Amino acid sequence: QVQLVESGGGLVQAGGSLRLSCRASGRTFSNYAMGWVRQAPGKEREVVATINWSGGNTYYADYVKGRFTISRNNAENTVYLQMNSLKPEDTAVYYCNADRTYSPSSLTYAYWGQGTQVTVSS
Repeated sequence: QVQLVESGGGLVQAGGSLRLSCRASGRTFSNYAMGWVRQAPGKEREVVATINWSGGNTYYADYVKGRFTISRNNAENTVYLQMNSLKPEDTAVYYCNADRTYSPSSLTYAYWGQGTQVTVSS
């Protein structure tokens, strides 16, 4: 089992920045691809960004490309999502995910965190 705990969400004005963190425990963190998925009220879950085990490969959904950056620190068992130039449409619950397979645009992760709320005011 992999346990994932997100932090860093909150309320920010449009144009602002937030950095989400997700700390993993339970298994060897560097064996897992990691990702961020979000879900806005009344909408389907959507992929935000993914990163492979080494950090050498990353994927970004078009709607966050150029604004968000995913990174990981395997020594600290943590994955990050730096979110800049935030827009009201970025408002959602953001979930950290882990899976042994790197599938950049997939929603089928084996492990999910509890989510952290990000609210962007206009």
